[in-house]
Amino acid sequence: MKIDVFKECPSLENDDFLIRFIEQKDAEDLLKVYSDKLALPFFNSDNCHGSNFYITNIQDMENTIFYWLKEYYEYKGFVRFSIVDKKRNQVIGTIEIFKRMANDFFNNCGLLRVDVGSFDEEVLILKSIFSLVSTPFMQWFDCDMIATKAPIYAVERIKALSHAGFVKSNHPLIGHDGTYYYDYWIQKNSL
Repeated sequence: MKIDVFKECPSLENDDFLIRFIEQKDAEDLLKVYSDKLALPFFNSDNCHGSNFYITNIQDMENTIFYWLKEYYEYKGFVRFSIVDKKRNQVIGTIEIFKRMANDFFNNCGLLRVDVGSFDEEVLILKSIFSLVSTPFMQWFDCDMIATKAPIYAVERIKALSHAGFVKSNHPLIGHDGTYYYDYWIQKNSL
């Protein structure tokens, strides 16, 4: 069911994870993720004006979260969720989702960015996260499909996506400046 996530942002959870709206208090945990050089190659920074999301100090992490919150409240551009590992009681990453309207294959598409630390870049964790969010996000944003990036070297992520029902797309995502981006995996809305 389509809801207005910009009026009231819901959360999702399973036995392992709570996916909830990001909060400033997440900065300390998220600094561990975004300062992890081994995780950096897995962050999707396509169409992000050159940012690679490598953050090395708490002030920059707090400023980044402030920007994400401003983007949500003022511009309604995207929603950034925190991924809380319930067993460790800590934030292990973020998920960004927005509805993309474009003149390419990825039109009316929920574009999903999932950032976790290198310790959590593994099949079971990622499969649990993708399986938890993909269908509700498509419903909330009223999208025909959901897409996320997994480069060829993201072996664990690709296995997780396959197990969660995603398939590799051969279509490029065309950026706002005309740049072609590849390595996207999609799941179509079955409703």
